[in-house]
Amino acid sequence: MPPSAAPAMSWQEWAGHDATSLAALVRSGAVSPREVAAQAAAAIDCLEPKLDAVLEVFTDVVANPDTDHPVPAGLLYGVPILLKDIGSTLAGRKQEIGSKLMRGNVASVTDPAVGNFLAAGLVPIGRSTTPEFGMALDTTTDYLGRVKSTRNPYNLARSSGGSSGGSSAMVAAGALPVGMANDGGGSIRLPAACCGLVGLKASRGRVPRPLGSSEFITRFSMEGVVTRTVRDTAAIYETLTRIPPGGSFIAMGKPPCSYLEAISRPPHRLRIAISTGNWGRPQPVDGETAERTRQVAKALAGLGHDVEEVDDGTICDWPRLWAAYRSFWIARNLSIYDLALSRGVSDSDMPNVFSPLVWAHIAASRHSTLPDMFRSMEDNNIVTRQFGAFLAKYDVLLTPTLAIRTPMANGELSLLRTDLDLDGYVDLLSDACRYLMPHNETGLPGLSIPAGHDADGMPLGVQLTATFGAEHLLLQLAAQFESACPQFSPATPQVHVTRPPR
Repeated sequence: MPPSAAPAMSWQEWAGHDATSLAALVRSGAVSPREVAAQAAAAIDCLEPKLDAVLEVFTDVVANPDTDHPVPAGLLYGVPILLKDIGSTLAGRKQEIGSKLMRGNVASVTDPAVGNFLAAGLVPIGRSTTPEFGMALDTTTDYLGRVKSTRNPYNLARSSGGSSGGSSAMVAAGALPVGMANDGGGSIRLPAACCGLVGLKASRGRVPRPLGSSEFITRFSMEGVVTRTVRDTAAIYETLTRIPPGGSFIAMGKPPCSYLEAISRPPHRLRIAISTGNWGRPQPVDGETAERTRQVAKALAGLGHDVEEVDDGTICDWPRLWAAYRSFWIARNLSIYDLALSRGVSDSDMPNVFSPLVWAHIAASRHSTLPDMFRSMEDNNIVTRQFGAFLAKYDVLLTPTLAIRTPMANGELSLLRTDLDLDGYVDLLSDACRYLMPHNETGLPGLSIPAGHDADGMPLGVQLTATFGAEHLLLQLAAQFESACPQFSPATPQVHVTRPPR
């Protein structure tokens, strides 16, 4: 279908479909994969001038959705997905990681997670934005010769979050129902909360890593997606969790049950702990965010669960956790320094290649020592076991997703800031992500779900945490909450496929 042709369905109907229902239309023959791809491309074209969220649309895929060989028998065949510009790659497609260093880089391999997207029948249709090397909670870059600052469809002055901000903005605005995301410090869950979406960071080892990394080299990071419905997240993880030979160094085994089967029935009566404490950070949590979390707790109690507020001091040794996270967060950037050297960048040129705060991270990494890393590993062991002991007492831990309100676009959390040193920036990230980063440190699963809006009309999210490997329980509880508590569902954003002029 040429761009000028009428779309296959009205924009109201298009926006009403999640990935699951859109795939059902394709299976029934009501629409073709090509019609779906063309409508998604038209939606992106319409929204992109306002959202600044997409780097490219694969025109060959719009012409032929089978170009990259999505599996026709896959559960979600024909559904378009944006690939985030960092993390798992698709052979023959660009991945520039938001950086001048990687400008024009073309991937040579299809990583296992993207292979799983294709096995599910998902159709990669383009690339979404990310901050340089995924290091920020705001998706702003300048490597393209101009500042590209991804905006939140609920308010264009606000950030869509990071580092999966491009995918989140387009999914929230209704361009397509699913976007690739990954999470090394909250980068699935944070933009999901900012944009009124569902975002699951699975347990360490549950989803295959890119072939160039492992759970030991990169213990923080996890591949995933952002979606508009719990059932779409469950459907995608049915396939996303397949671990091919060599795809993981952690022998997780298969999930204990089908995620779609799990969400088809309510959970048993759960022991739910709620915490809105400081989690070892000096800055207080936003009051409205904390209050909304308590309202969600009350709603869960109304569904028959046992809810208990807990003292966050009983969860873990917070100074150890933050020391471990900061040490590893900084030290891992030595690999970027080595990558720059391998690409012919001299030490003197590096400050001109990287964003100011990315260069500060890299420069600091060169001072990390072997004792620093061993101390970080020891601290990691202690706090991970403490979290495990805490979650042995409860089925689920409920917290806010984000400890602050949705930040301004290219504002306080932007990597382009020149008025802040590294310690100040890492403190800002840690304060904002106090409920998120511990999951990256410990490997525990965390699921952000929509929790209505704040007084400014911006989405709020709450996070559900369970013990290692219990993604099915999180999805089950989220599905129950989504169905029984529609008052917490997000409203339609101001910038949306059903609203912009055409």
